[in-house]
Formats: sequence, structure tokens, C-alpha cells
Amino acid sequence: MAAPAPARERVLLVHGLWNSPWWLLPLALRLRRLGFEVEGFGYPSILGGPEPAIAALAERLRAGPPCNLAGHSLGGLIAVEVLRRYPELPVRRVVCLGSPLCGSATARFLATHRALAWALGRSAPLLLCGCQPWRGRAELGVVAGDSPRGVGRLLSAVGPDSDGPGALEETRLPGANAYCRIRASHTGLVLSAKAARQVAAFLRTGAFVPASAGSAGDGGGRL
Repeated sequence: MAAPAPARERVLLVHGLWNSPWWLLPLALRLRRLGFEVEGFGYPSILGGPEPAIAALAERLRAGPPCNLAGHSLGGLIAVEVLRRYPELPVRRVVCLGSPLCGSATARFLATHRALAWALGRSAPLLLCGCQPWRGRAELGVVAGDSPRGVGRLLSAVGPDSDGPGALEETRLPGANAYCRIRASHTGLVLSAKAARQVAAFLRTGAFVPASAGSAGDGGGRL
């Protein structure tokens, strides 16, 4: 008899501000083609905010089998924060894509202008402050984009070393296990085949594909 096929690794995707699970569909489809079992986690990022999202994500992770996490933008902060608070959760690795883990300059700009502050909703505190240096049990990888297109550049909230809304330096959380920079905008990270391959590589091995082993714009390493 033929040996049974190995179980597909599970990954739960967490979306960002003003988004829903369908926003990450391009990434989900690519990860499925790369051999992962992919699910989405949705939460009301404006009216609900991080606290109920963190509680709901922790409950879902406790109720299910072991899995990995991947979060885009605010979703990465929520993924990191849930594992910081509940290190016993059955999560082996987590990848953040374009997440302002050290706090967002664009969020600070919006928060100081009354006419614009509403756009952050109840997620403002986490976006403003970011996450604490990483000391969790799960391995943490960060994928950052370096094509500066988007609202942050339009508002002059960040400089040219950014993905548009987020500066590269905002993604470099002390204690993260690995860091990868690719040619993509903030939104483009969700659409990028390179980003999906790097996510898959880290979730499988705990490391990103080095620049010499990938195509132009890829780059992996430790923080």
C-alpha cells in the first residue's frame, strides 16, 4: 500500500485595517498552491478594535489543531500580540507582512488631525504604540515592502524607505527571528508571488530565501 500523503501545514491569515478576510484571497490562493491548508480570520478593525480581536483569535487557536499565523499590516500586530499574551497557544511560526510592529508614523499623523483620526477607529492605540520586543516561543518572521506608494507618502508621514503607508524601520521589531525585504508596496505584499514564496519558506523552515537564491528584490536574513 502507498504511504499516506503528509498532512498539509495549516496557516491562519489575519487581515489589516479596513479589510476583511477576502482581502487576503490572493495570498491564500498562492499558499494553497504551495501546499498549505489556509483559513482566514476576520474581525471588525474599526468598530471592534484589537482587544476583542485578540480574544477571539486566542479562542479560535485554542479550539483548533496546531497551526501557523500570517498577518498583513494591523493583522500582523494582532497576531504578535495574541502570542505575546498567550504563549501556550499551539502556533509554531508567525509571519508579518508590512506590519508597523514598532508603531506607525502614518497613524500618528492621522491621530493628530481631528478630521482624519476617525480612519483609525478603535485600532488606534495598537497602531500608534506597536508591539513590545519579541520574546515569544513562536518563531517570528517579517516581510517588508520597499516600493513607496500609498497614503503615507501622499501625507508625507514617511520617507522614501517605505512601502507607502509604512516605513521600513517600523517593521524591524527587536527579537524577530528573520527579516525579508521585497520589491512591493503595502497593498502589493498581498498580491506578490515573491511575498507568498517567502511566507511559505519561513513557515516551513524558519528562514527566508536568501537574495542569492531568489529573484531580484528578494532578501532574507536575521534582524
